[in-house]
Amino acid sequence: MEAETDGSKAAPPQSAPAAPVDNAASVTNPIKRRIDKLVASKLHNDPEFIKVVDYVAPMVGNLDIHTERRLLRSLEKRQLELNKEYLEEFEKVNAHVQDFAEKVRTMHRICSDLTNRIQQNKEKTQDLLSKTSALQNQKKHLEAKQKAIDDFLGRFSLTDAEKRALEGSTKDGTITSDFFPALARARDIYSDSKELLRSNGEHSAAVEIMEEMSQTLEKAYEVLYRSIQRECRILSADYVEMKAVLCQSFAALQEREVLLKYALDEICTARKNQILRLYIDALTKGTQSNGKPIELMSHDPLRYMGDMLAWIYEALEGERELLQMLLKDCNPQVIRDNSVNLLSQISSALCRPFKLRVEQALAGETDSVVLYRLSALFTFYSEKMSPEIGPDSELSRTIEELNQLTLNIFYSGLNGAVQKILSKMGAPDYDLLPVPAVHQILMLLRDVLETHDGAMAGKTNSEEEFNKIFSCVLDPLYRSVQVAATHLHSPLDVAVYTLNCLSAIYALVILYPFTDSRLEMIKALMEGNEDVLVSEEASTILANTGLISLYQKAAAHDKNQGPLSAIPGMDATSVNNVMVQFDVFLAQPDKYELDQIAKISSARTRESVKQRTVDNVVAAYSVVVSKLEDPFNAYENVAYKSVDQGILWRSSIAGNKCGRSYGQCQIMGPVCATRPYVGLARDPCDGWKSLSQKNPCLTLHRPSPEPCHTTYHNAQVTRHGSSDGRCSMRQGFFGAVVYMPLRVLPKYKRSIASVWWSQQANFTNFQVKELLK
Repeated sequence: MEAETDGSKAAPPQSAPAAPVDNAASVTNPIKRRIDKLVASKLHNDPEFIKVVDYVAPMVGNLDIHTERRLLRSLEKRQLELNKEYLEEFEKVNAHVQDFAEKVRTMHRICSDLTNRIQQNKEKTQDLLSKTSALQNQKKHLEAKQKAIDDFLGRFSLTDAEKRALEGSTKDGTITSDFFPALARARDIYSDSKELLRSNGEHSAAVEIMEEMSQTLEKAYEVLYRSIQRECRILSADYVEMKAVLCQSFAALQEREVLLKYALDEICTARKNQILRLYIDALTKGTQSNGKPIELMSHDPLRYMGDMLAWIYEALEGERELLQMLLKDCNPQVIRDNSVNLLSQISSALCRPFKLRVEQALAGETDSVVLYRLSALFTFYSEKMSPEIGPDSELSRTIEELNQLTLNIFYSGLNGAVQKILSKMGAPDYDLLPVPAVHQILMLLRDVLETHDGAMAGKTNSEEEFNKIFSCVLDPLYRSVQVAATHLHSPLDVAVYTLNCLSAIYALVILYPFTDSRLEMIKALMEGNEDVLVSEEASTILANTGLISLYQKAAAHDKNQGPLSAIPGMDATSVNNVMVQFDVFLAQPDKYELDQIAKISSARTRESVKQRTVDNVVAAYSVVVSKLEDPFNAYENVAYKSVDQGILWRSSIAGNKCGRSYGQCQIMGPVCATRPYVGLARDPCDGWKSLSQKNPCLTLHRPSPEPCHTTYHNAQVTRHGSSDGRCSMRQGFFGAVVYMPLRVLPKYKRSIASVWWSQQANFTNFQVKELLK
């Protein structure tokens, strides 16, 4: 390595100057040329040189003058050894090659022999090869057909697992959830084959597949129906939740309407038996929510029938939910079409035992109020159940029949109760108040009518029932009142007693709806009896004051007869004497009051009689005054009050208990109220005004014939007329009733609006209706 290094370092100074100087010599001297080449080459970058150096380096220990010779001999010796080794190895390889060559030659001979044999056999079996080739081609064609057939069968046939699923369980005939994918697969195959037949015309395979799938589907639906039939026999709400396959069964059976109908009929049969058993258990053993049997309340018909109807209603709700659960996977139209019919059939199982028990309970019931409450109860549950089971269902008809039976027993019992009470009615007492029998009848009527108001359902035929109830109670009552009044000796006593009874009837009837016609009839009867008292008291006042003779002659006077003062008994002196007596009456207005007036129980009626009496007296007085003021009659020095003074007098007389004046406005009404209200009063300058005061009179009069104002403060005034001079209107505020009798006295047109407050009214708004005639 050092020699190499020294050589490499010495080479550049020797070669650098020699190259330009001895250029010609180098061309001719090959040794020189080689040395220059070696010097010019970069041996340290030559891989081959480095490998040689690495190979020689271990052989050279020290560099001296004999190293090169020793190295040369070593290298030659080494080369000889290597050549010997190569020769030995090559001899081995040669031996193997010779052996392989011999085998190849042997194989060649064998192959040549085989080739010759094959050629000979080929020549001998040329026909067999042709046939083999044809068979191979045929095999490929058959394999393609086999693949097509397998694909066709895979599309148009069921697997063995699907066939087993469609056959159901061999043990009990039930199906599993695998049934429905298999059934859907069979339907798809049937549809696909049908489509294939439609697209390809006469296709025998499609026809066969359709026939096979049709039979398979029919058998599958039969299996499905038998499975539903079995499950329905053990059907209950809890079991349905665990057997969701049943819901899928009904959804799958929609394709066969006949089988679906049969399956629904199976549900009805199973549920009818189940609900009947549960109903009997509830009657005899009690329910889960209430451990007491319903039969324990058979002594209380209202509770007994109410519990039975409530149980039936809850049971039907449970059945409806059960049906919705069963058919939840079906088309909603299936539920809508069959729900009512199914519930109707299921509920029919309860009709006979329910009707039998109701009839047994009704047979021993005589209380009219209880019977009417039972009728209201039947009506309520009939309206609740009819939308669910249909109005034509057997249960609906049964409830309606029982309702009619209850009403018939009710009317019969009501007639019997009324006749029993009226048979004990005695003669009126000296106070002319209604006897206890009247109050008993009215209490019975009130209990019945309150039953209607408190009913849970509004009856559609309420007005008809009310009229029938009134006919059963009020008509016999009024006849009995008339018969009892015949025991009285004075027509005035008869009128007062009848008025008191009618007032009690009116005060009760006015509290309930559908009573307008009955109230009008009662009011007409009351007015007729009031007419008797008004006529008698007015006649008494006119007769005792002597005003009746003046009124008769003044009314009959005609100007053709000459001045009225010239008629006998109508001279100024006679008129002054009568006016003096009339002034005495004005000073003591109660002097000529009939004793029977104080016995009128109704303050409104009593004040109405007084007011109408005063109206009649003032009417007669106004006729006389009009004649006195006429100059033709030649009256002088006659002291009398004007008509305006008479009107103010009438207000003071009629309202002597509560009439008040607020400024120039005069309240002209006798009946006082104990609660605040908004009323109307007449101002001489401004006409009618509104007042909001406490305890003014409730009866309001307006003698002037001018038209009504449209509205007043917190009051609505409308016109309303009737041919008989009466009008009435029911008020809708909290059930209060405003009732207005309107009367017109002959030859004196005016309007009277009277407002009666209901005993239950406690509000400040009311309406007034008046008649202008």
